[in-house]
Formats: sequence, structure tokens, C-alpha cells
Amino acid sequence: MFMTKQNLAMARTLGVAIVAAVGLGGCATYKEEFATINSRLDSLDAKVQSAAQSAESANQSAQSANQSAQQANQRLDSLETRVQQLETSPRRKPRG
Repeated sequence: MFMTKQNLAMARTLGVAIVAAVGLGGCATYKEEFATINSRLDSLDAKVQSAAQSAESANQSAQSANQSAQQANQRLDSLETRVQQLETSPRRKPRG
């Protein structure tokens, strides 16, 4: 068999076409994998945002509870002072 330049060029072109087809076929597989990974990342991002919102809400509730506790402590302190005053005051004699 005698190979001419034309046959050699045709063989090269066919070889390049086969390599390109195999390469592009592999890219399609990677595109699907990337799509799956992106979908998982989107799902994780949504979960993280939800967790951040829950944490912020819990933080606000904790701050509100802290303020309420401080107010209750102030009220308790004022009542304790009043009770001590009443306990140390001289006793009055009952009338009658």
C-alpha cells in the first residue's frame, strides 16, 4: 500500500477528529458532575443562610431575655431594700 500525501493528511484529520470527539465526550461527563456539585453547593448555601437566620433570632431572644432579667434583678433589689427598711424600723404598738 502506497500512502500519498493526500491519504496522510486525511488520516491526520480523521485522527484529530477522533481525539476531539473523545475529549468533548469527556467534558459532557464533567459538566454533569459540575452541575451536581453546584446543586449541592446551592443546597448547602441555603442551609447555612437558614442556620444564620436562626442564630440571629436566638441571639435577639437571648438579648431580650437578658434585659428582662436585668429589670427583674433591679426590681428585686429595690424590694429587698424596702423589706430591710421595714424589718429594721421600730415596731409600733397596736391601738386599742
